[in-house]
Amino acid sequence: MAEQKPDTEKKAGSLAGIVLAGGESRRMGRDKATLPGPGGAATLLEYVAGVIAQRCEPVFVMAAQGQPLPAVQAQVIRDEVRGQGPLPATGRGLRAAAEAGARYAFVCAVDMPLLSAELIDELVQLATETNAEIVLPWDGRSHYLAAVYRTDLAGRIDGLVAGGARSMRALIDASDAQQIVLPESRFLANVNTESDLLALAQSRG
Repeated sequence: MAEQKPDTEKKAGSLAGIVLAGGESRRMGRDKATLPGPGGAATLLEYVAGVIAQRCEPVFVMAAQGQPLPAVQAQVIRDEVRGQGPLPATGRGLRAAAEAGARYAFVCAVDMPLLSAELIDELVQLATETNAEIVLPWDGRSHYLAAVYRTDLAGRIDGLVAGGARSMRALIDASDAQQIVLPESRFLANVNTESDLLALAQSRG
């Protein structure tokens, strides 16, 4: 697992972490959460949760009903209904983060083997400077699942989901969202196939 920062360096009480791990992983053909992790981590979920824990407290993992997960230092929240997409899961995670006292949450997908704590730092800095509801990275496209969200958006998500929305884009369009162009975008890479994972592992040197 990635090295954790001392508690004094965490944004405890103001920044939570949410990992979306309940996707169906159709193209991968197996659960992405249990893929081998980089940097000595046993699984991809353990790696991602470990990186997030360097900056976020608490950390929540959103998982499907009955989905086997590796042991991870996080609170696991199970989907009420499988296959509903990332928006409802994000809403439930933001609500849990708000109840834990966090004003913001970093939300990401589980399939990010190059994720770094520095990415979180960049997003949080812009969020606090602008008071934006959402801050997301842009590298030619918007990355909804590697972004910082205000936890009070949970109620807005409930309304969108009740109206039939399932995509994160619906939330972005209904919110005050700021985008940031990062000098290093490789940290945003995700994996959809075994060959993607192999290529990224080789790129790490």
